[in-house]
Amino acid sequence: MRIVIAGGHGQIALRLERLLAARGVEVAGIIRKAEQSDDLRAVGAEPVVLDLESASAEQVADVLRGADAAVFAAGAGPGSGTTRKETVDKGAAVLFADAAVRAGVRRFLVVSSYGADPGHQGDEVFDVYQRAKGEADAYVQGLDGLDWTILRPGSLTDDAGKGLVRLEARTGPGSVPRDDVAAVLAELLDTPATAGLTLELVSGSTPVPVAVKSVAGN
Repeated sequence: MRIVIAGGHGQIALRLERLLAARGVEVAGIIRKAEQSDDLRAVGAEPVVLDLESASAEQVADVLRGADAAVFAAGAGPGSGTTRKETVDKGAAVLFADAAVRAGVRRFLVVSSYGADPGHQGDEVFDVYQRAKGEADAYVQGLDGLDWTILRPGSLTDDAGKGLVRLEARTGPGSVPRDDVAAVLAELLDTPATAGLTLELVSGSTPVPVAVKSVAGN
């Protein structure tokens, strides 16, 4: 199995890459800076240097061809302004989805955000972020060429993961360790029956595999 992850140097992506590589999965992480390559190699992933803000859909599709699944985990990150929320959190997600369709990669996971909403109002940076994530999610949901799952974690923490979560269509606000987000993503990749679901994720009392199996059965 080969998985391609956009935003390969992100904190969730690095955790996911380590988990997948430990399972014997071939993982490629798309990164913007060549100097990040060693960090990916250290967790068992193949670095692919490509700027999703300037690349064409065909260039991204070249990276995706032959993959079994794609994960969009890129983000402009804290400290970025409204412009990059549009070009990364929305624009890069749309580009990556279009490239996946072009490359024939159907399984597609999106790391979104709790509260993402294309109708979100306001002009502050966080408002633009929530709207951009919501617009990207809506775009992906409208593509017939993808078996998509959208994951919307609550507030992210660097606490050690406990492997206990609440994963539902609606959870209400909460927080969740990045470790547990990565664990849920890995489980979702192994559970194709979660295609077509938009799921919120916070810490809870249900083991990750059980939580994913539960939503897959709904």
